[in-house]
Amino acid sequence: MKTYIALLRGINVSGQKKIKMVDLKAMFETIGCTSVQTYIQSGNIVFEYAEETNNILGQRIKEAILEHFGFEVPVLVLTPKKLIEIFENNPFSKRLGTLGFEDKKLYFTLLTNVPDPVAVSALEAADYGTEEFVITNEVVYFYAANGYGKTKLDNNFFERKLKSPATTRNLRTMTKLIELLPNTY
Repeated sequence: MKTYIALLRGINVSGQKKIKMVDLKAMFETIGCTSVQTYIQSGNIVFEYAEETNNILGQRIKEAILEHFGFEVPVLVLTPKKLIEIFENNPFSKRLGTLGFEDKKLYFTLLTNVPDPVAVSALEAADYGTEEFVITNEVVYFYAANGYGKTKLDNNFFERKLKSPATTRNLRTMTKLIELLPNTY
């Protein structure tokens, strides 16, 4: 068995696509996942499964959600190594705790596909005031200086501009997911 992290996009938001975590855990178990742990209601799951490629496993989870709950949900599957790599490569980490730089305003927009290079260049050339971001092939590290609820640079913005499905998690969620990983993966 191998450990994986599944990040679901758009469940339990504004009363849409409701899934209770106990039901989600049970669904994961019906497709052969073990040691299933969920974190908060937004679709963060750490689990073990027979070795599989991330894309195939993501598709299997997506199909099971459609079958069990009746709606489609984008699913991004990561290995512990990839999650930790993304977390540790955060270009804003050295600024955390410095004057005016709040950890609650730091976000990770995880990309399903490598973003369009022309779109990346266009975004990097534009002025977004105090909002800061760094785009890689796998994630947009984003500092929402005015708060995520007030920014125009939300998940939908980056999906549309980068032409890649994405899901966003805050620093606290990323930290907790890493804490949930078994010591041996």
